[in-house]
Amino acid sequence: MSYVNQPMKKKDAEALVTGQPVYTDDLAPKDCLIVKVLRSPHAHAMIEEIRTDAAKKVPGIACVLTYKDVPQERFTFAGQTYPELSPYDRLILDRHIRFVGDAVAIVAGETEKAVDKAMKIIKVRYELLEPVLDFHKAKDNPVLLHPEDNWESKVPVGADNKRNLCASKVEALGDVDAVLADCKYVVERTYHTKANQQAMMETFRAYTYLDYFGRLNVVASTQVPFHVRRILGRALGIGASNVRVIKPRIGGGFGAKQTSVAEVYPALVTLKTKRPAKMIFSRYESQICSSPRHEMEVKVRLGADEQGILKAIDIYTLSNTGAYGEHGPTTVGLSGHKPLGLYGNTEAYRFAFDVVYTNHMSAGAYRGYGATQGIFAVESAVDELAEQMHMDPVRFRELNMSKEGGKFIGYDGSPWVTSCTLDKCLEKAKQMIGWDEKYPRRDMGNGKIRGVGAALAMQGSAIAGVDVGGATIKLGEDGSYTLSLGATDMGTGCDTILSQMAADVLETEFDNIVVFGVDTDISPYDSGSYASATTYVTGMAVADACKELREKIRALGAEMLEAAAEEVEFDGKRVYVLDGSREVSLQEIAVKGTCGNNESLHVTVNRSSKISPPPFMAGVAEVEVDTETGSVELIDYAAVVDCGTPVNPNLARVQTEGGLAQGIGMALYEDIQYNEKGQLRNNSFMQYKIPSRVDIQKIRVDFAPSYEKSHPFGAKSIGEIVINTPCPAIANAVYNAVGVRVREMPIKPEKIAMELASRERDI
Repeated sequence: MSYVNQPMKKKDAEALVTGQPVYTDDLAPKDCLIVKVLRSPHAHAMIEEIRTDAAKKVPGIACVLTYKDVPQERFTFAGQTYPELSPYDRLILDRHIRFVGDAVAIVAGETEKAVDKAMKIIKVRYELLEPVLDFHKAKDNPVLLHPEDNWESKVPVGADNKRNLCASKVEALGDVDAVLADCKYVVERTYHTKANQQAMMETFRAYTYLDYFGRLNVVASTQVPFHVRRILGRALGIGASNVRVIKPRIGGGFGAKQTSVAEVYPALVTLKTKRPAKMIFSRYESQICSSPRHEMEVKVRLGADEQGILKAIDIYTLSNTGAYGEHGPTTVGLSGHKPLGLYGNTEAYRFAFDVVYTNHMSAGAYRGYGATQGIFAVESAVDELAEQMHMDPVRFRELNMSKEGGKFIGYDGSPWVTSCTLDKCLEKAKQMIGWDEKYPRRDMGNGKIRGVGAALAMQGSAIAGVDVGGATIKLGEDGSYTLSLGATDMGTGCDTILSQMAADVLETEFDNIVVFGVDTDISPYDSGSYASATTYVTGMAVADACKELREKIRALGAEMLEAAAEEVEFDGKRVYVLDGSREVSLQEIAVKGTCGNNESLHVTVNRSSKISPPPFMAGVAEVEVDTETGSVELIDYAAVVDCGTPVNPNLARVQTEGGLAQGIGMALYEDIQYNEKGQLRNNSFMQYKIPSRVDIQKIRVDFAPSYEKSHPFGAKSIGEIVINTPCPAIANAVYNAVGVRVREMPIKPEKIAMELASRERDI
């Protein structure tokens, strides 16, 4: 391979560093109407009266829309395949207000100043309702968030709007209770993770216009263009065929833009006014009315025998979907399936969950997608079980972890681990950190104690039997290739790695591949960039399309040479007769392909997969805890990843470092808080702390490649797994340092200081 597994420079690297990429707001026409949304100050209410007459008279105002002006067909913002597992529980605007920040009215005008003025003079009278703010009390609460009769769940996920349930399920193998009763060592613990924000640099945004045929065109910063097309078609009552979605460069998403947060509002304005419109979320809006990670409480029971063999796992997840069900039924599954897959040799397991509605901002997709929460819980419980056995927790993992060819508990039904170097990942990470010398703690002699902690993780590579990748490859008359993709590059570099694959299959220069971004009118269908699908599923589509095009080039070359197809070969530059008697260049074939030829040198391929081979990871943290203040400093973090063949090692390393930074933020800094009225306290980066590069300190990344045979280049995913180890590894390191077990993220200094002070008082 000339390009796969090589550190190729990103296709757009020079444009990025010179400030040339064009984002959504850069493309919006200057005469766009400015669209904003008036938002509710109450967590739960009914609109009794809304007066907009004065607002409509403000000079420059084009329209003011309320619940009376929108279609009454319920839908979901969740960008998932059809039929969506998320219930249809939204209207564009609704009389029933369900969280502080919920949409009350849409205002569009010529200038931002006019829109702001109009919003201030809209008068709304609310009937206040009792809010459901504690997700422990939501299930079967007499206060219903979705009592409406046209609420609909298209897929049987255990949803019941009359019980405030977005999803509910129990699955099991063997008799968990009986196996646990026979175990010598058992732990039962509860862990809590809060609703983290993705905090991508480019906020939610979209602009819309009508083309010459009267079709709605949407230019949006989205991870899921084809899903946005379907969502808007339903929400607006115009059908998907009347919607075209174009994706320019995206300034980050991390799952947030798998939810169609912004697009529907300017789209409705454009349909009403026939004018271009745009909506740009402020950072404040991105904090209070977006699609953060699901808050989850995960109860774990683990049991092991006297030899330290894990016999049973019991997981119950309570997930807070907030006011609407976006991604609620799908995210929760990973909280059990991913940690279960780490330890596939257990005799019995049970995984149960409830996803409940509350009067908080609705949650959505965030890198890790539920696995982050579940792995924090199980990997923390593993350490607690190992401590009960007086066993090194790394040794416990070595005894019990899944290995290649071994039994596997996979949500896709896979009975065996198809590719895995998790044992090598852990061994390498252990060596990198110096585990044997540093475990469990070292007293630094100045009131500070250092400890080390470890964690394992796995994710998936696309959603088995569901996600679809698409690729179109075309030979141009100059001998270059155009690669058209339906997958969304949001800064991850997927345009680059897919071009690397194409260049290797076609045996051409990397720069001879021209990548074309997503336009739902002309791009091949692709589920979108989520669920770690692009490298694996879209990569298979690219490879297959290029193989098929090779055969077309070879066949046309044979025809031009007046030879049988089996008598010729194509080497990327020419088609030649095997006996060396004659040849025709790719340039000549390309010209022939545009002149007097009946065979199109153009191939489109879609691919899906029946399996979802997981990437694996080991992470080991070293922390220093100040015993006086309780502050935690991350000294060192060693991470080793098995992502199959790293298609581009440089980009894989950057992905890993970025995911670790977000995981470290979740573990140590990001603390979502609501007041007693359901108002979010963390409505800016002044209150919601995310780590800078200085805060992250030392991160070291390495790879232990496996080879996934179901992919033409042996590749698996990497985008999500890399966020999953910091929370448990850091929590385990803090415990090993000072003996304080933190079971709720983030690990705040006051928690540690108060626990240490309490111990001193007891002494």
